[in-house]
Amino acid sequence: MSMSQLLHPLGATLFFNNARHPRSRIFKSVPPISGTYVGGNAEFSGFFVGAQSSRQGNLPPAGSNETSAKHKAFFWKRGESDALPYIQTLGKFPKEELEDKVVMVRFDSSILLREEQDHTVQSILYAHLTIKYLLEARARIVLVSDWSDGINSRFPDLQSVAEHLSLVLGVNVVPSQCLSHYSPPSEALEKMKVLLLENLSEFKGEVCNSLEFAETLSSGVDIFVNDSFSQSHKVLASTVGVTSFCYSSIAGFQFEESLRKLKNAVGSGKRPHIAIIGGTNLSNKAAALCSLASVCDGLVFVGMMSFQIMHVLGFLVPLNQLELGATKEASELVQVAQDRNIPILYPKDFWCLNEKVPNQLELFPAHAISKGWMPVDIGPSTLDEIKALLKKSKQKATWIGPVKFKSRHASAVGASKLACILNALSQGDCDVTIVGSVACKTMTDESSSIPAFSVIENASIWWDFLKGRKLPGVMALDRAYPFKIDWKSVYREPAQPLVVDIGSGNGVFLLGMAKRWKHLNFLGLEINEKLVRRCLIAVHQSDLTNGYFIATNATSTFRSIVSCYPGEVILVSIQCPNPDFNKPEHRWRMLQKSLVEAVADLLIPNGKVFLQSDIEAVAVRMKEQFLRYGKGKLSILQAQDTTKYRGWLEENPFGIRSDWEQHVLDRGAPMYRLMLLKSNIVH
Repeated sequence: MSMSQLLHPLGATLFFNNARHPRSRIFKSVPPISGTYVGGNAEFSGFFVGAQSSRQGNLPPAGSNETSAKHKAFFWKRGESDALPYIQTLGKFPKEELEDKVVMVRFDSSILLREEQDHTVQSILYAHLTIKYLLEARARIVLVSDWSDGINSRFPDLQSVAEHLSLVLGVNVVPSQCLSHYSPPSEALEKMKVLLLENLSEFKGEVCNSLEFAETLSSGVDIFVNDSFSQSHKVLASTVGVTSFCYSSIAGFQFEESLRKLKNAVGSGKRPHIAIIGGTNLSNKAAALCSLASVCDGLVFVGMMSFQIMHVLGFLVPLNQLELGATKEASELVQVAQDRNIPILYPKDFWCLNEKVPNQLELFPAHAISKGWMPVDIGPSTLDEIKALLKKSKQKATWIGPVKFKSRHASAVGASKLACILNALSQGDCDVTIVGSVACKTMTDESSSIPAFSVIENASIWWDFLKGRKLPGVMALDRAYPFKIDWKSVYREPAQPLVVDIGSGNGVFLLGMAKRWKHLNFLGLEINEKLVRRCLIAVHQSDLTNGYFIATNATSTFRSIVSCYPGEVILVSIQCPNPDFNKPEHRWRMLQKSLVEAVADLLIPNGKVFLQSDIEAVAVRMKEQFLRYGKGKLSILQAQDTTKYRGWLEENPFGIRSDWEQHVLDRGAPMYRLMLLKSNIVH
């Protein structure tokens, strides 16, 4: 095939190589860099930033000194948190691709099985929207979840749950015992739209994330939609394991909204941000609290942890109220706050219960509780001080954990009054977030306007997130590129035909081709950030206006990046990817069905795919994957000699070699090349 044949009016099948020595692992699952692309350069700005000096509301300014390295939170300005990567979502998944697909939805039983389905509650609204959206797209739906007979006593069996869901969703939900009888859900869906599988809590394989159970659960399923964010901190077969067997795994609307709330709760938004902290177990939450102290402008303690804080600050407190072994952690937390010069508020008074006279309550200063008296509630001076601080900041407040002490009393109203204060703030411009089931219930009881503030009912997810732990349910989903690219600032002529190389490596081939073919634009997608930075510097130094590189895992972000390009995509190439020695069931294998389908969809008719490797088994597998999952749109280009070289191209048709290709040829080893053509017939 001549170069003139390749460079026909469609723009030519050109390629910029991913040459590398040693090879980089381009298909490893790594979240993309966070940032906003401005002009021709990548200007990276993290989603989470350390608290800056703020004088709003007369709050003490945050200190310029950052905390010690030991306590630097994962929120510092360094890009998107590993715990919350950008993920593929149902709303951005091509709706036409859902038609007639078997879609498994892992729903949240605590939402859809509530007796009252109030659509003014966001979690309920979005949970319903996920199912409705899939039905409108004509997908075949398999519903899965777990529910407790003790909590949901109204649902003694599978049939009763199906009847409830039929009523609240407005569609016939048919119960099925596919899991017990080991029959694919797709077979049971032949004559119906929505199928409900058995209670997952009855299967041991669910909790232990058995791959065998996950394979059974997802048998016949094409796409997995996770809409149960409350289970994100757990490793379950229905949230993690199934993603190994579905070619696309995406977030539902309720999941996406919950993730947004979690990011917003501690993200760079309104300032100042005051955190109100209740509950117990400071030692277990120390890392999370230090992270919170690194982004907030003030900490308010209203529960048992307040005694530990007061003790560290030098106040006399009852020894029986202290948490054993937590002094060191409390001291480190206080140090973080002091390093940043942010206020720490603790109760100034307590309502206390006399141990000998159960019904007798008396108000004591926090530092002078008499012997024999036990705190049961925060006092009026404490509430006044909290109210004054919040009124001064009146920008952002987060309440996590209950106002709870060792002793309890029915007349304790501190939590309710705190809820009233926050409710009043939420009616204005204050961004209020409530975390934890107890705090959420208190706010619900005191407020008639729940939509005025954000609710995160599962506090465990919040604490794990603050500790910097990766949430398994989030990490298992497919990645999405997080930014809209300003193509006008990337290329001088953004509508020119585009060539995309998946795994562009050091970019030697791409840079050479971009210099030679000015009428085409070249885009390299490479997971190695250091290589991408070097390539962008080379683009700048060469004054190229038709070449660009992005650091990303192209396996999962190809569609979201390339689909927004304003011109035609005429070639996609993969050259010399790392040999894949993983077992087929491993999640992040070399080439996935979703990527192949995206390539087949986004190429223009008569567009081409160029594949090349120095390892024949790798080249064969790439060829098989593209022919199998190309939706019948891709075929081997007949112009190439399919007999003389056992079906492989003898030469690289582009005239420029990558350094890895040159290295292979210099040692006398062969290269295995193949060109595929997209049909010009619209299917």
